[in-house]
Amino acid sequence: MQDTSKRKPPSPIDIEVGRRIRMQRRMLGMSQTALAEGLNVTFQQVQKYEKGTNRVGASRLQRVADCLGVSISHFFDNPVAHSNASVNEAMGVKNDLVSFLSSDEGAELNRAFAKIKDTKTRQKIIGLVKTLVAA
Repeated sequence: MQDTSKRKPPSPIDIEVGRRIRMQRRMLGMSQTALAEGLNVTFQQVQKYEKGTNRVGASRLQRVADCLGVSISHFFDNPVAHSNASVNEAMGVKNDLVSFLSSDEGAELNRAFAKIKDTKTRQKIIGLVKTLVAA
């Protein structure tokens, strides 16, 4: 049995990569078991990747990206950080967004919204949501 008192805490990067794996998997409606089968690992291993407890190596991360239909850069892109907000504010917004999209409601809303093909309809829904938030 391994002494866990000497175990390093997961790095913020490993945690973020894990969150993004989970978010993409859930947006696709894919189970941990299905992803695990695609990676030839156990679903428990996928859980550890998603929590950031186990680091995902480069070749395994490429396989994850292939299974989830995204580029490997998807796990590292930070579009929010390019705004005028401070780095801490950007990280807070990004973390809130990732948390929401990882939730059942966020994943369901995102899947449903992505199925709407008409741009005008999508814009009207965005306008409606903004109006509801302002109310």
